[in-house]
Amino acid sequence: MITVLLVDDEPMVCAHLRTILGAADDMEVVGEAHDGAAGVEAVVRYRPHVVLMDLRMPGVDGLAATERIAALRTPPAVVALTTFDADEYVVRALRAGAAGFLLKSTPPQDLVKLVRVAADGHTVMSAAATARLLGAADARAAGRDRVRALAGGLTERETQVLACLGEGLSNAQIAGRLHLSEATVKGHVSRLLDKLGCANRTQAGLLARDAGLR
Repeated sequence: MITVLLVDDEPMVCAHLRTILGAADDMEVVGEAHDGAAGVEAVVRYRPHVVLMDLRMPGVDGLAATERIAALRTPPAVVALTTFDADEYVVRALRAGAAGFLLKSTPPQDLVKLVRVAADGHTVMSAAATARLLGAADARAAGRDRVRALAGGLTERETQVLACLGEGLSNAQIAGRLHLSEATVKGHVSRLLDKLGCANRTQAGLLARDAGLR
């Protein structure tokens, strides 16, 4: 059973999401919160697999809450909820540790599928959306210098895998491109996250793009 926590300052949005997710046989909405601070407390209390996090809330917003959740010992997958996929908040949420984002207008059947994807530890975001978001981001010079320094400690194979993460490729796609087994790719990704200090593959992919890896 996939447990989900809803964090949104609009009770109607939470009710809508609860209805959609509650209809799935393999999901349970274990709680909801209406601001970021309460959302962090709810994560500690309920230990959900996935958190659907609104980014724009009064008080402690979704960005601050995402950072706090990502710092927990065993954080859940945080998926940002947004109205516009070009929202600058989304890029900041991804850098804070979010595993991806969903538009609030996502069709119900797609929403359920994407929550399952997030629960499995994968990025919830299309490659096209990633490109648009990253194209809108600026002030990356500091991040580029940082990741280039970090990348200096990577093996050639790890650098290749990191570049693939920057393209938003799945483990299976990386395995096919580099002629490796999925298990080997998974091992490389785990070591990359440790070396780069990233919470998840989404953050690593953002660093790869900052470094200009291709």
